[in-house]
Parts: sequence; structure tokens; C-alpha cells
Amino acid sequence: TAHIILLHQHGSSNPLGLDLDSDKVYFYPYFYLKDILGGFVCLFLFVLICIYSPDFFMDPDNFVESNPMITPPHIQPEWYFLFAYAILRSVPNKLGGVVALLLSILSLSFISMGSSVSSRFSMSRMILTYSFTSVFVMLSWLGSLPAEYPFTLLSQVVSVIYFIQVILFITS
Repeated sequence: TAHIILLHQHGSSNPLGLDLDSDKVYFYPYFYLKDILGGFVCLFLFVLICIYSPDFFMDPDNFVESNPMITPPHIQPEWYFLFAYAILRSVPNKLGGVVALLLSILSLSFISMGSSVSSRFSMSRMILTYSFTSVFVMLSWLGSLPAEYPFTLLSQVVSVIYFIQVILFITS
């Protein structure tokens, strides 16, 4: 929804940075009707999955009968917090881990893509974006693995790289 609102207010841009009014296609009625149709298709698929297979996206561990005497061997958060969970586990100190976890989540709001053409399409910015994405995916993968020797060490190294890249994003 936010994407559609911003697209309507500011318009889109092209990779060359040339914004010509003669090339614009107005938002209403073409894109408006197209987005409403796409929304209805997504809503239909969502309702279809909810009605015919409500447990489709659930973790299989949720169906195991619970035993109050045994802690599950592998507890992990949902997929969208796995990167932060890997950072939390990589710090040996409890308070330091919580601080690193909060910094990893809050620092994402300070990452700006820049508004000038030179920063949006520069090669160094593109390389930084792709490497940050790969570090983010690697941290998410490491968060889903057990807290054992090679994975914990790798999480520590990748967490340091993550924070270095966040600092580079904020300063550039």
C-alpha cells in the first residue's frame, strides 16, 4: 500500500535519471484498476489457502505433542527475525547480545537509498547493496542452524560485517 501511495505522489524514475513529463502514464485509471485487480487475485489466493489448507505455512514442530519436562532442542523465531536471532546468539554476553539485537533491528530504519541520481546508480552503492543483501541472507540462514561451534563462529564474523555495512550505508 505504501508503495502505491508513494508511486502516486512522487511518480517513478528511470535508471538514467531523466524525468520527462511527456513519457508519464497517469496513475488513474490504468494503474489504479490494474492494482485493484492484482489485490483481488492475491486476496482470492489467500482465502483459498486459508480455507483448504490452513496449516500450509505452519512449522511442523507445532504439531508435535508437547512435553513439559523437556525443552525442545531447536527453538527459533519466525523467518523474518532469523538474522537478528543469529546476531543475538553470536554475542556471548547476555546484555551485549540484547543490545546487538536491538541495534540490528533499529539500524535498518536509518538506511537510506539516497535521492540524488549519482548515489542511486553508482557502482559502489550497488555493490554495497548486493553484499548487504547476501550478508542479511547468510545471517538468516545461520539463525536457523543450531548454536554449535562452526555456526557460532561464522555468525560472529558475519555479524561484524553486517554492522560495518550498516555504518557504510548510513554514512554514504
